[in-house]
Amino acid sequence: MGYYSIMCWFCGENPAGISKVSRNDVCPKCGRDLKVCKNCRFFCPGAYNDCNESQAERVMDKEKSNFCEYFVYSETASDKAGNKPADSKSAFNALFND
Repeated sequence: MGYYSIMCWFCGENPAGISKVSRNDVCPKCGRDLKVCKNCRFFCPGAYNDCNESQAERVMDKEKSNFCEYFVYSETASDKAGNKPADSKSAFNALFND
């Protein structure tokens, strides 16, 4: 597993000083929890319980900190950040505007 930086799933902030996400960690910019399903590599909307880890217990609120034992910080969390869809859309539109 390569190097990655912790990033907030909601605002895309890269909180300095956090190398491993714990249940109490929150984003310093938006105040959202960091150890949430939406920051986990097993998070998969549409899958059973929106999770690819078959043994994980069901978590109802995917945006709140939880006690899941299978949580692994997603190396692609930057793709899940709230500000990325606009960037992706801009990149897509740029393909046709040149």
